[in-house]
Amino acid sequence: MKNMKKRSTFIMGRLAVSSLLALLCLAQENKDDRAPILRLDTQRVEAALAGMVADGRAAGASVLIWKDGREAYFGTAGFADREARRPMTRDTIVQIYSMTKPITGVSLMQLWEQGKFRLDDPLSLYLPEFESMQVYAGKNAAGSPVYRAATRPITVRDIMRHTAGFAYGPGDTPAHEAYVKADPLALDHDLTEMGRRLASAPLLFDPGTQWRYSIAVDVQALLVEKLSGQPFAEYVRQHVLEPLGMHDTAWRQPDERLPRLAALYRKVDGKLVRDPDASTRRLNFQDNRLTGGGFGLSSTLDDYMRFARMLLGGGELEGTRILKASTVRLMSVDQLDPLITERGFLPGKGSVGFGMDFAVRHSQPQKPEENRGAVGEFFWDGAASTLFWVDPANHLAAVFFVQTMPFDGTLHRDIRAAIYGAGYLGPKGD
Repeated sequence: MKNMKKRSTFIMGRLAVSSLLALLCLAQENKDDRAPILRLDTQRVEAALAGMVADGRAAGASVLIWKDGREAYFGTAGFADREARRPMTRDTIVQIYSMTKPITGVSLMQLWEQGKFRLDDPLSLYLPEFESMQVYAGKNAAGSPVYRAATRPITVRDIMRHTAGFAYGPGDTPAHEAYVKADPLALDHDLTEMGRRLASAPLLFDPGTQWRYSIAVDVQALLVEKLSGQPFAEYVRQHVLEPLGMHDTAWRQPDERLPRLAALYRKVDGKLVRDPDASTRRLNFQDNRLTGGGFGLSSTLDDYMRFARMLLGGGELEGTRILKASTVRLMSVDQLDPLITERGFLPGKGSVGFGMDFAVRHSQPQKPEENRGAVGEFFWDGAASTLFWVDPANHLAAVFFVQTMPFDGTLHRDIRAAIYGAGYLGPKGD
């Protein structure tokens, strides 16, 4: 009996030790898998903003960072209007161009949550003008362009991940020439006319076979109008902007806000020059008939941060739910099939794929010069070099404003390096 008790005690002891070792190994494994703790160096961020102005890449720059449930940093450098010596301030309104696109995507996905469409429905089920699309197939022996029927219909998913085959301006094929001739984004068109003109131009490739940045988000806006029965801008105002308290964000700003609008600057021969057409462009944005889904909004740091915080919060901000958390997850995971190897300029954004109106980081930065960031973040930017991103791993969102054209990716590299640190890699991907 004593031997049996000793043996039992020995076995129990061995089991306890084994269990303890297993727990220690699991704890170490979890420790190794944890994201590095991100400690924000505000002096480094401040220096980065000042450097952008000092070296002539921006007339003015500002950034707002939200982390761990609170505002972690706000800072500015330089001027919203350099010639008038008007400083970049917290309430400066800037043209955000393609940062309009995620707002459009959120609006459309609200309608998806209501069962208005399926993501893999043919687009033509709701917009019949896109039913019989032709695809450019090269030139014949005589040098004339050849067109054929698309191998499959454009789907709603295609217009949300830029795989529809649409063009977005001039290019090197007759299909691009046809797009330019159709002029779908002329500011005196409404969205219905935009869609009619776009559908008359051939596609650059079969739907679902390539990623090519395009007019597709303006088609999303047309779809919002069709499915909601409301003008697109009114739908967005009523269902996204007002519920989020984004009171300074609009396609057409009232006159009393225009003095807060930042000037736009272009790099000419290495120097920033105030855009001579800026005033005309501002008036065009005020007076045009076209309310684009892919461009046209102007906003403030605080307003756009409210949008970013909603996404960081899984579709909810301060008790107001805009989307389900599962819908935000769906939008912010890579939607591109591995077979889609032609991806245009997307690889220049880093180790990313594309979700629904967001680029999505799927692995750690692979090169020293690549933008810093964390796996799982999603983001987009604008033609005047604006940027925002949402980083769930670090409970962080950032909005960065400048008004520099053409697009200057070095500004994004520098603000990210300032926030994360030049050597930051973050958690490993899957």
